[in-house]
Amino acid sequence: MPVRVLPDFLINQIAAGEVVERPASVVKELVENALDAGADQIMIDVADGGRTLITVVDNGSGMSRDDLVRSITRHATSKLPDDDLLNINFMGFRGEALPSIASVSDMTIDTCNGADENGWQLNANTGDVRPSDWDAGTRIRVANLFARTPARLKFLRADRAEMISVLDVVRRLAMARPDVGFTLNNKWRFPKNQNMRDRIVAVMGDDVAGRMIPVDAFSASDAGIELHGFISEPTLRRASSVDQYLFVNGRPVKDKVLVGALRAAYMDVMHAREFPLCALYLTVPPRSVDVNVSPAKTEVHFLEPAHIRGFIIKNLRAALARTMNNAPEIDVAHHAPREFEMAATAAPTIPATVRMDFGITPATLRVHQPEQGEVFKPAVSAPSSAPADTDAMQPLGRAIGQIGNKYILAASGDNLVVVDQHAAHERITYERLRQHAIKTQPLLTPIVVSMRSDDVAAVLTVADEMRASGLHIDAFGDDAIAIFEKPADWDLNWANLFHDIADEIRANGHSSQLGERLHLKLANYACHHSVRAGQALDMASCDALLRAIENTARAGQCNHGRPVYKFIPIADMDAWFERI
Repeated sequence: MPVRVLPDFLINQIAAGEVVERPASVVKELVENALDAGADQIMIDVADGGRTLITVVDNGSGMSRDDLVRSITRHATSKLPDDDLLNINFMGFRGEALPSIASVSDMTIDTCNGADENGWQLNANTGDVRPSDWDAGTRIRVANLFARTPARLKFLRADRAEMISVLDVVRRLAMARPDVGFTLNNKWRFPKNQNMRDRIVAVMGDDVAGRMIPVDAFSASDAGIELHGFISEPTLRRASSVDQYLFVNGRPVKDKVLVGALRAAYMDVMHAREFPLCALYLTVPPRSVDVNVSPAKTEVHFLEPAHIRGFIIKNLRAALARTMNNAPEIDVAHHAPREFEMAATAAPTIPATVRMDFGITPATLRVHQPEQGEVFKPAVSAPSSAPADTDAMQPLGRAIGQIGNKYILAASGDNLVVVDQHAAHERITYERLRQHAIKTQPLLTPIVVSMRSDDVAAVLTVADEMRASGLHIDAFGDDAIAIFEKPADWDLNWANLFHDIADEIRANGHSSQLGERLHLKLANYACHHSVRAGQALDMASCDALLRAIENTARAGQCNHGRPVYKFIPIADMDAWFERI
């Protein structure tokens, strides 16, 4: 069979298979074009889930007659003035969207650039252009989507499901540009120049109001890297990643590096099967990120992914670590490894018979292992009278009692505070453990693990991260890895660990296996060496626990993601007793 050049209509239909997957893809491409045209008000109307009609109207710059004709030609674009794919500052740039959409639908474009005497209308099916009374911006109508490709049409889901996908696309674009107004089907409205916090509430729901933590970070080593936005409190989570909004240079993305960094930042405050909420805006120099990875432009490749991942994890953890009294957190990972002894007042002395992991001994860490019936001893004697500005200095208030030998009751202003004593002390213990360097054990005879050569190469890409966790590895030939140093008391199935790490790196470009295992070690130790539920505490011990948790990082939840304290306003209690 001879080689032949395919006709243009078939080329466009093949390209449409990548660009136009479903109605939501059409909405995304058209709205991105409107944003690139400088529009600040965009209206979208979708009928029957986008199957029969999609209309996008914007108040952007519009097009001249000649530009309108060229707009449906493959790879015709106004987005690359310098022909530089490494310096992309627009949402679109490939010049594939309009010809691809036109090849699988009945598309009509009305536009006016304000300079011509009249507007213009283009019938994409015939290529005919005629004068129009359209006076500003652009309107694109896409009818009978996939009518020319019945095989594609039958794979569309129900109208309701397709509409949900369209709404998700509009929400992501609305989060990307809070300065632009969006209206979908005259039902979902996002006003122009909306405050970022209000836009987040409008997109994510009323339950996020007042529960998002601001992030504002700049890279000390690279002036062009910035991270801004909001992340949820650890006790605010979803069953899926639906409310994770990630942006790179203003572009909505679904990137494995960013998702992995977000997961790693929440690793010790949220269960692995739960998902935090976020609206994070990463700014990097255009030449350090490749957005020309897929036709959908939702994937990106970073020039230095490990650096980006570390920058995000560090700053998200710093935001999560802000204490109730804004006490600074010691960033152990960025200090020279050392062992130090905590002050004698930090916590009661640990019994000498307790076996410690990670080489931490009673001499280097003073964390109490309570016995049955024993009370939690205060690190510092509780003051006999509260200071004048108690609410400001003691956000959790003064202890007034204990209920069920599980919960501490405290009064703080007009609030009743209920504190889970085990969860609170567990978090305190965990954070103190994290502030200690891991004691490592050099091996006289290295542990050699045989692996495939590609697995060896994958694992070695995170060798520096492993070194920071106390595991020193290197290649042992082409098909094996040797362990020269490991954390003391760690006896794992190293072959399984390295194979899991290699699989995760191939899938996501990074691995958090070792960090997660270290977290589980510390979390389990903290859980079993903290005040227990059912343990009676006197008022001095309760107050000492409250003061300690107020100055502990990530104090709002325990290591397993359960809440540590709850505030009950007096207004709620008044409602209970019908005093309102």
